Amino acid sequence: MILENTHQRSIARTADGKGARILDQRRLPWEIVWVELRSARDAEVAIREMWTRGAPLIGATAAYGLAMALAEDGSDAALDAAYTLLAEARPTAVNLRWALDQVAAAVRPLAPAERAQAAFARADAICDEDVALNKAIGEHGLALLRDLHAKHPDRPLNILTHCNAGWLATVDYGTATAPIYLAHDAGIPVHVWVDETRPRNQGALLTAFELAGHGVPHTVIADNAGGHLMMRGQVDAVIVGTDRVTANGDVCNKIGTYLKALAAHDNAVPFYVALPYTTFDASTATGADIPIEERSGEEVTHVAGRGGNIRVTASSAANPAFDVTPARLVSGYLTERGLLDRI
Repeated sequence: MILENTHQRSIARTADGKGARILDQRRLPWEIVWVELRSARDAEVAIREMWTRGAPLIGATAAYGLAMALAEDGSDAALDAAYTLLAEARPTAVNLRWALDQVAAAVRPLAPAERAQAAFARADAICDEDVALNKAIGEHGLALLRDLHAKHPDRPLNILTHCNAGWLATVDYGTATAPIYLAHDAGIPVHVWVDETRPRNQGALLTAFELAGHGVPHTVIADNAGGHLMMRGQVDAVIVGTDRVTANGDVCNKIGTYLKALAAHDNAVPFYVALPYTTFDASTATGADIPIEERSGEEVTHVAGRGGNIRVTASSAANPAFDVTPARLVSGYLTERGLLDRI
């Protein structure tokens, strides 16, 4: 990502190498604020309270959190306690537990005094791998977008996306947005319909911020406008990210994704899901088995803006954070290995 005229990652080690530096995404797009995490508790709070979010980035943050815990205490008891703390920060995205398992497996055979250094090294490697995976997703997606644009070469290619699956949700590039950035850089005229993504507005606040920074033409729309645009022939493809894909190909993503998939299916618009292998959960049979995070109803009853939170209803609210799109509605899975018909 290019931020403040400099290529940066969404997460990196602090200058002294003992912590992790993240963007406080709650402040975007109004302010660019970097926060230093110095303990497992810091990482847990950042994940749970959504200072940082997106399945791959949550995993990377948790990996550094476990390393920071081991720097304080390398014992088995400290390892287990930090693992549990971080694993319970958010329940739905599979990358969180995957990353913790990777770090734990790397350090358990080692003496306590050697564990912190090994944990930080494994966390660094997880970040580097995420960047490579997302770049590969982008390159395979670029070929897909070229083919789609060839069908209508006289006009921009219109892509609809939901939530934020860009570099703010990963270490760099993003998943669903990586092909869009590469297509734009390659000279393919692309326009993005950006779902606002209520209730936290990750599309309006974060995806739009990203696309604007990269110079990609885009338009923010109300969540419920997508079906209308598809019916009018104004969407060539839907590309979304995901927090977990199960063994049968069901896709768990930000609430509202299922409705986009239904509208796409009804209007013969291809619906693609972009994901690295780290987001595939072979141990979970179907989407019905995924724990769906229930977040505070205040995220629905209030709207956050530059001037603060404004209450928009006097009633109570339910707030399931994710829904499940059945595999039958997915046109293809865009992965680092290419575009797959089934996962």
